[in-house]
Amino acid sequence: MQLKEQNITNEADIIQHFRSFGDALAAEAAVLDAVIRDIVIHGKNVTTKEIILYLIAELESTSDVVELDVLRSTLEIVVGKTPDDVGF
Repeated sequence: MQLKEQNITNEADIIQHFRSFGDALAAEAAVLDAVIRDIVIHGKNVTTKEIILYLIAELESTSDVVELDVLRSTLEIVVGKTPDDVGF
């Protein structure tokens, strides 16, 4: 149960991080919002892992250079804000 609560906190921290930059990360925040919405629509739990997997899948299926840049930036921020898995 504690792990699940920690995941919720981590995702909330990531979302707050994006929003704290205002317009500077507006494109990345929009991507993150779309990713979260799509994960929920597909009935999955919103976890950092799901967000990362979704972003990687989008990177692999996109050829638009601008979109790739925004996706990469979003992924870097999400991965950078995710604590390492202790003990694994």
